[in-house]
Amino acid sequence: MFKHSLCGLITCGILVAVSGAAFAAGNPIAGKAKAFDCSGCHAVAGYRYLYPSNRVPKLGGQHAAYIVNALKEYKSGARPNPTMHANASTLSTQDMQDIAAFFASQKGQSGK
Repeated sequence: MFKHSLCGLITCGILVAVSGAAFAAGNPIAGKAKAFDCSGCHAVAGYRYLYPSNRVPKLGGQHAAYIVNALKEYKSGARPNPTMHANASTLSTQDMQDIAAFFASQKGQSGK
């Protein structure tokens, strides 16, 4: 009896974890619309900020987790960049996940 209860409990835990991970994933279709403003800079090869003079990375093909973490850091101020902070400060976690899923779905398009 104990073995069956434990097995059932473990199975339920795995199902909850897997469904939670799937639910937390971003939607690249929703992300395409949400990333419209992002693409103005991050889809242009060789684009640089005028001030401060920084290269703007293309995001196509970048790992979604990296993009989400970067956006969270811009939003919190852990990554200091006034432009990115202003853009990220309005995004929810789901928005960040959707945007990241959109850019990640563009395989092999990141780079200089």
